[in-house]
Amino acid sequence: MKTPPERAVISVMLAVADAPAAVQWYKDALDAQVQWDLGSVAALNILGAPIFLGEPEGNGWETPGRRGLPTCRVELFCDDPDAVIARAVDHGAAGSADPIRNHAAPWGEHRQGGFVDPFGHVWLVGDRSPIDPQNRHLSGQDAKAG
Repeated sequence: MKTPPERAVISVMLAVADAPAAVQWYKDALDAQVQWDLGSVAALNILGAPIFLGEPEGNGWETPGRRGLPTCRVELFCDDPDAVIARAVDHGAAGSADPIRNHAAPWGEHRQGGFVDPFGHVWLVGDRSPIDPQNRHLSGQDAKAG
């Protein structure tokens, strides 16, 4: 009997200048749950998705503030993107750059918007439609046609 492959998890570690302050903001603004916290590095869970925060220490990566531009774009797929974005903005995120709206997609409508957190990271928050298993047939040319 063949054993099914393990499901991999991809996560990011966001560079922040002050990890304890960032942990607190993500807890308050995105209802993050702390998995572990070593002070300068922490593991969080946001709506079931793992994410890490770390303070760079001259080891090949840097915060958006030090670079002068965002260093990544985080995409969060959830049941209520409007509520997630509103809560982040209520806690100090900049939400005017990418207002939430409906987008045409090969599988139909996709609701998405974004914000920039106080640490300079760009977030796009949308419904689960792009990762819905029923849309897996949309690949290659099929996905580009829409």
